[in-house]
Amino acid sequence: MKAGRSIIYLLLFTGCSINYVDRVVLSVAAGPIAREFNLSTIQLGYLFSAFLWTYLVFVLPWGMFVDRVGTRRATAAGMSIWSVATVLTALSGGFGSAVLSRLLMGFGEASTYPAGARTIREWMPARERGFATTVFNCGGYAGPAVGSMLMGYLVAKMGWRGGFYVSAAIGLVWIVVWLLVYRRPEDATFIGESERQLILTERGGNALASNSAPLAALMRCTSLWGLFIVQGCAVYTVYLFLSWLPSYLQAARGLTVLRSGLYTAVPYAVAVPGTIFMGWLSDRLLRNSPVESGRRRYLVATMLLCSSCILITPWVKSTGLILALFSFSLTSIGSTVGLNIALLSDLLPNPANTGRANGFLVTGGNLFGVLAPIATGYVVSTTGSYDTAFLIAGVLLVIGATACLTMTRQPISPPGDTGDAKDAEDTEDTPTVDSTSGAAL
Repeated sequence: MKAGRSIIYLLLFTGCSINYVDRVVLSVAAGPIAREFNLSTIQLGYLFSAFLWTYLVFVLPWGMFVDRVGTRRATAAGMSIWSVATVLTALSGGFGSAVLSRLLMGFGEASTYPAGARTIREWMPARERGFATTVFNCGGYAGPAVGSMLMGYLVAKMGWRGGFYVSAAIGLVWIVVWLLVYRRPEDATFIGESERQLILTERGGNALASNSAPLAALMRCTSLWGLFIVQGCAVYTVYLFLSWLPSYLQAARGLTVLRSGLYTAVPYAVAVPGTIFMGWLSDRLLRNSPVESGRRRYLVATMLLCSSCILITPWVKSTGLILALFSFSLTSIGSTVGLNIALLSDLLPNPANTGRANGFLVTGGNLFGVLAPIATGYVVSTTGSYDTAFLIAGVLLVIGATACLTMTRQPISPPGDTGDAKDAEDTEDTPTVDSTSGAAL
């Protein structure tokens, strides 16, 4: 990997990490907040999920906005909004104002995955796509790993509001770095000419094309719906862990706020190298097959089945074993989400559709994800136990594996989508490149 792309990898990874640090602060601080605002378990469930309501509504518009204005401006706008919202959460005086600040945060964070996917499509050769997507997505595990420890310490020492102030400050610093550094590969000065040509010839299609298909046309493709279901089934479990894992460790395992923050970090820390390895492996396994074949689906389905190991949670009594189980499950889920986004790119011939297609995919994830904190709150309140919550998540993961194997077998190329034709005109003087080997044909 050349130095220029390493900078983009670092920006993608850290941006996604900060996104999830913002989310995990509330989970770590849930106990003190609940006591100060006199919240019930059900109210906590709604507070945990509040940012997902606006995330769900605005992720598709953000996807279209990314396709229209580009990744640099869209990413900076989204990060600015959610950093301000995090400050407002620290200033909240009760349940209502806290919910409103989380709604604003969800609006800003809805930009993350459409912008990240577009960045990867613009910057990465097709043969690096699986690795790049999992590096980007594993920021969603590095964030909770570092954030759980850091915010657990800050909440214990400074109070819960201090954690939100620090999180917002980190986001604002990242925005400055992003605006100073990020440019498209056509314009970037931090890459050499040989790397620039490698990117432009091997990324697949015309990444700057504007002849996108209407979303309604893309939605007529069965494969897009299959990916939608996979994302939803995986992300449900992501948000079960993200919202309730610290509370589960405190209630079911008797840990303090500080210790639960440290223990919550363990599965996420394990998931970071694990998901990166799976992204690298998926690209290696596909090196002798064109990425557009969609063979990445088999690894996606395998990871879903591995993550369903949480079905045995009710019968695991040791805290050490439960952390090992959750670490394996989160690694598998992280790999699933990243590889599913890469599979979407594999099946999407026209790069101009990247933002809106990823917006639709992330909508699927968060349509399921928004239910996880609320459903878990009701389940725990009704049964007095987390066991049923983990069983529900495990069953959904098996359903997702089935959908992946049966519904993602065709390219996402609706009738009338002229992306291929325009791309051919734009690149007719460029040698054709095998996306798996990098060799000119």
